[in-house]
Amino acid sequence: MHDVVRTRVNDFAIKLANVNGTGSASANSLLMQAIFRMGIPVCGKNLFPSNIQGLPTWYEIRVNKRGYSARAIEYDLMVAMNGQTYDRDIKELRSGGYLLFDSSWPLDQDLLRDDVTFLGVPLAEMCTANFGEPRARILMKNIAYAGAMCAFLDIDMDVVNTLLDEKFSTKKALRDSNSKALQLGYQYAKDHFPCPLPFHLEKMDANSDKILIDGNTATALGCVYAGATVAGWYPITPSTSVMDAFKEFCEKYRKDPETGKNNYLILQAEDELAAIGMVIGAAWNGARSFTSTSGPGISLMSELLGLAYYAEIPVVLVDVQRVGPSTGMPTRTQQGDLLTCAYASHGDTKHILLFPANPNECFHMAIQAFDLAEQFQTPVIMLSDLDIGMNDWVVPRLEWNDAYKPNRGRVLDSEALAKIARFERYNNEDENFVPARTLPGVDSKGSYFVRGSGHNKFGGYTEIPDEYQEVMDRLLKKHSAAAKFVPAPIIERHEGAKFGIVCIGGCEPAVREAIDLLKAQGIEADLMRICGFPFAEVVEQFLAEHPINFIVEQNRDAQLKSLLILETSIAKDKLSSVLVYGGFPLSASLVVDKILKEIA
Repeated sequence: MHDVVRTRVNDFAIKLANVNGTGSASANSLLMQAIFRMGIPVCGKNLFPSNIQGLPTWYEIRVNKRGYSARAIEYDLMVAMNGQTYDRDIKELRSGGYLLFDSSWPLDQDLLRDDVTFLGVPLAEMCTANFGEPRARILMKNIAYAGAMCAFLDIDMDVVNTLLDEKFSTKKALRDSNSKALQLGYQYAKDHFPCPLPFHLEKMDANSDKILIDGNTATALGCVYAGATVAGWYPITPSTSVMDAFKEFCEKYRKDPETGKNNYLILQAEDELAAIGMVIGAAWNGARSFTSTSGPGISLMSELLGLAYYAEIPVVLVDVQRVGPSTGMPTRTQQGDLLTCAYASHGDTKHILLFPANPNECFHMAIQAFDLAEQFQTPVIMLSDLDIGMNDWVVPRLEWNDAYKPNRGRVLDSEALAKIARFERYNNEDENFVPARTLPGVDSKGSYFVRGSGHNKFGGYTEIPDEYQEVMDRLLKKHSAAAKFVPAPIIERHEGAKFGIVCIGGCEPAVREAIDLLKAQGIEADLMRICGFPFAEVVEQFLAEHPINFIVEQNRDAQLKSLLILETSIAKDKLSSVLVYGGFPLSASLVVDKILKEIA
């Protein structure tokens, strides 16, 4: 078996099993960043519990020279640092794999596998002997296993030392202790085992135009570049870091250089209802404003989203999806909010949705969200998820065009108001069925009542059926017109394709890899990744071209498939679901297995 894996350079998966709250994140991040800086395509998935400390946590690193970045479900190397999960962790190793464990304590003989090589490193003993503080011994044990990993995988120690210099540039004592722990693990592995292992790393140049970034940070940066100045929010996993990053960026870039005063306002509300209310008020007043939340927050915000839809107020909402229903699993990923967001609020509502697939798209779609919200005077919801939002992704460098000008939509100032006889808030729509709006305090001629109650096209109160329906019909036409302006779907056709595979968001890496795996078996498939709602005409055209389309999504109830059935004329029997919704990021092998089972 080892003869087979000896050729596997820059193509393997490792999993690190830890106890939550022991500081393992620093060690795992160090390994991930070092591999990235060696120019090798890599992806990292953090699978952590929702409590503060004590439960098992895992970090997965996949190295793949071809750039595949979907989650692996079989591992070549397991770092077993949590005795509670030894049995489970050892079972997940592929035949011929390796297990690194703390040999300070003997390993239960019942856990041994004949087809697995066990690498015992006395991490606790080494750290007890070399570090005095009890907490330091726990923390440095993780850094010591990172050192052993550097030896086993042939990670460039110059790169690792540079990372330590950068991280602890002002903390020499920490720099020294981390360096000492790394060297302890590294040297022990070198002295006691053949290094590197049969699968290992070699430098590449695949990341020269890439960055390592998580989706929530990229989203926050996009909001800054879009010109957002107001944010109202309430903390909720996994979207909190969107606002944390936005605050940090604003503190650096949204201050008046002369007075030092803030040119932004971030308010932590008492709950999600208040947060969306603040955002709607700021948007009505002319500010580019937004909120970030997750599924439970969307539920609470629904009524006020209906107000923004009906009163036609531009609002941006970032939904970093997690597992539901109810509290669900806050630190697991899912795509369970599609239908909720598409039709959020009671009565007849339809919202513009954007579906980024990676942090690079989070940046650009955040900017598009503000433009679309003001162009169409309506809420726009960008649906990310925990995998995209909280994990580090290798993506193309973020590009920016300094010629960008925000699309503020139809906003009448005093000069424009002077040219018309009378301002009527919901009358005289343009070719996309969007009327003109005014900002409060600009001119008394542009004043109007903002109504969440029944109103006619002039902005006046009404309960007359025809007048109410006239406004509602225009809102539907306006929503349909937005289909030409949301991001177009990504479509790739392959000669001889017998069916189509359709996905959204973070499913894309697994679906792309699955298409290649199917091709290796002589099965060709076309790809369509939907990037926005309402659906463009090409979405229905793609579905119509294929006798069957596999709709890949991460929820139980086939919400994307349901949305396609509701919003297109495609027959149900042309759509077949591939559903994976356990909470972990999607793996290509699961997609392949389910499709092969269907076509068998």
